[in-house]
Amino acid sequence: MANTISFEPKLTFLSDEDQEKIHSTAMNILSDIGMFIQHKEALALLSEAGCIIEDGDLVKIPEKLVQDAVSSAPSNIPVYNREGEHVMDLGGRRTYYGTGSDLIYAVDPDTNDRKMATLNDVKRAAHVSDALENLDFIMSFAHPSDIPPKESYLQSFATMAKNCVKPIVCTAENRLDINEMWNITCILRGSEEDARQKPYFICYDEPISPLKHPFESLEKLLFCAEKKIPCVYSPAPSSGAAAPITIAGHLAQALAESLCGLVIHQLKAKGAPFLMGMGQAVLDMSSGNCLYNAPEGLMVYIGMVEMHHYYNIPNWGYGATSDSLEPDWQAGFEAGMMTFFSQMGGSNLCHDVGYLEFGLTNNLLEVVLCNEMIDQIRRIHKGIPIDENTLALDVIQDVGLKKGDYLAHNHTVKNLRKTQWRPKLLSRIGTEKWIEQGKKSIVDRAKIKLDDILKNHKPKPIDNKKLFQINTLLENFK
Repeated sequence: MANTISFEPKLTFLSDEDQEKIHSTAMNILSDIGMFIQHKEALALLSEAGCIIEDGDLVKIPEKLVQDAVSSAPSNIPVYNREGEHVMDLGGRRTYYGTGSDLIYAVDPDTNDRKMATLNDVKRAAHVSDALENLDFIMSFAHPSDIPPKESYLQSFATMAKNCVKPIVCTAENRLDINEMWNITCILRGSEEDARQKPYFICYDEPISPLKHPFESLEKLLFCAEKKIPCVYSPAPSSGAAAPITIAGHLAQALAESLCGLVIHQLKAKGAPFLMGMGQAVLDMSSGNCLYNAPEGLMVYIGMVEMHHYYNIPNWGYGATSDSLEPDWQAGFEAGMMTFFSQMGGSNLCHDVGYLEFGLTNNLLEVVLCNEMIDQIRRIHKGIPIDENTLALDVIQDVGLKKGDYLAHNHTVKNLRKTQWRPKLLSRIGTEKWIEQGKKSIVDRAKIKLDDILKNHKPKPIDNKKLFQINTLLENFK
């Protein structure tokens, strides 16, 4: 009999009744308060669908339209890597991890100095992510300061594609550069039809809280719907500033804003792939910093994850972030807590692995450390297999009646590797051996691994003909 998991570990903060109340409040926000829609095509789509439009751009959306959009949005989004291999299924309780985007500062892995991020930091992050087995997708991890702002998003996208085979989650300034990212994907796939059938990248998009959906955000949303590019539409309202300070109010507003995007998206192209979500920012009233890892933020985040299960729509999530300034005790605790919540909550596309300092600074050492953290938490999430082999009744009888031990028993040998998780960076040696090996900290060990990846790992290159086409496209965009 094969090992089977009869119960999947889960984390929840909302009862069924709570979910209904959150849903009802979000519907009231959409239908009675309304959303500001600053895009003519989106306004026309909503008007034709029966929405009430007041004062030119205030739109009130009936619940029926939300229900229709939820019904038409796919519950699963298959995602493929650069080589066209199927590597992720977004939806259900399947959880994937990747880096984040657009960080202003980077910690130099050689000097440990914090500096303005450059395009080389995008390249290094893609290179390292390509080698780490628990990173499933990549983002730029930096907003390069050394190239013109107009080119930064597209150059970052191309740099990621050249240095990593894993799927990309991208940010874009507007429709123009996301169109060029689409063209790069068509080059890699060989045709537009193959690019549609095997999505390579996911576009991150967001409105402006409270309740405002600007032109550029909706332009990207509509373009993604038209091309069937998976699109994240995730508001990031900071509680106490751009959303109510209470956790339930924070959640209800963000949910309504994300669902507004879903309605517009599905009116444009029924069945196009969409991910709902929110940025769980909490404004620290004592410092003015916008926190990623406040307990209130974790709770509202998992509340949103639960609502994605309520609607059965793939979601945008978080993993392994910290508000700490370096890979220290705080960073380990906060990143571990966030990752544990995401895995046990069943979040899907969890980004920002390696974020430090309230989402201002990237640190590749932290990424390497979090890769091991994710691996251990994934092991825990596999749960406890219950069957004849794992209950081991016959083994207990055999060993117990012989007054022996289990060390040399065939059952131990047979089940050792599939039962025990083995660390690569965490220490399980005694003090004497630790001293003998140079008293290296876990950060020291992570640095050794990082240096080895940067020196010896060779990401698979893009075919020369396709690379020439991509480089020509980049030159023409300038």
